[in-house]
Amino acid sequence: MTTYGKVRLCERCLTVAGHRIRPFSENAHIHCRDYSLPLQRRLVDFASDSSFATASQKMEEHYGVIVPESSVRAITLGHARCMSEQSKASLKNCQECVGEGKQLIGEMDGSMIPVVLFDEEAEGDKRKARKVDWQEAKLCLVYEQGSCDKRHRVVMGEPGEAGDQWLSCAIEQGLNRQSSIHCVSDGAKWIASQADRVFASQGSFLVDYYHLCEYIADAAKECIGKDEKARKKWTDEQKTRMKAGESERVLAELEPYRNGKVGKEANKSEECHRYIRNRPGQFDYQAAEAANLPIGSGEIESSNRSVVQTRLKLPGAWWKPEHAHDMLNLRTLRANGDWNKYWKATG
Repeated sequence: MTTYGKVRLCERCLTVAGHRIRPFSENAHIHCRDYSLPLQRRLVDFASDSSFATASQKMEEHYGVIVPESSVRAITLGHARCMSEQSKASLKNCQECVGEGKQLIGEMDGSMIPVVLFDEEAEGDKRKARKVDWQEAKLCLVYEQGSCDKRHRVVMGEPGEAGDQWLSCAIEQGLNRQSSIHCVSDGAKWIASQADRVFASQGSFLVDYYHLCEYIADAAKECIGKDEKARKKWTDEQKTRMKAGESERVLAELEPYRNGKVGKEANKSEECHRYIRNRPGQFDYQAAEAANLPIGSGEIESSNRSVVQTRLKLPGAWWKPEHAHDMLNLRTLRANGDWNKYWKATG
């Protein structure tokens, strides 16, 4: 420490007339007991793909910087929350595009996330009053026919919220009054109803062909028996009929083997019959293939694994619902290619 009149100099700071100046902190854009933005970016990058503990280990391995797991967690969730707010803001600011109509493809799927719930009114240690549960993360995507640029959005809420996010995705991808959107998903009724609500006459909905095939294959075991060759032949016939738009013939094939029960008591033939019967107009595979449109929802199922499940369903991981929602928005922001844009705006 060196003193010159009213100025005291040290390696880290200056005190001039009672005011402390930290040249290094100002140049590095950090505060005492804080982390620089480049360091935060690397922390969030590691923690978005692996557990907070593993992210801490990776920071030490790659950069020689020791950051406590608790700090990794706080920084990551803080930025994830900002990304969620950014997603809400962009949802409000979505505006219809002007120009030629596009042929868009939309898909949606749900994935169950392990969550932990706390009773806020419980006295004492709230951890003793907690309970674990599962909540559905609803992920949607939209892309233009023939394009690899896919736009994702996610919500842990009601179907109506998921539908609004789906519409937002479509607008971001160029949906306007001249556009049409081909929706394909599994047989979940809430997805079909949201497609009808938000896209109306501009949208069409198709049940994923491969989900349908699973129902037919299961029913074949009851309709045909153990003869694998005959069972495969029967299954292929029903698939061909469904692709040709002859669902009534398939229902007629299943009719003699139904047991008329519901729930767990229903047999496979009953389940398959009900699956087809309750979804009229959602099996037009012939028209989809003629227009070179997908008949399977493999894109959203792949995104569910890579965007949602890879991080949110790590062994032993349980999330507060609000934290799970924020982490999902962090993951979708990366999947949408907005990672650099976010950090540029943050800096």
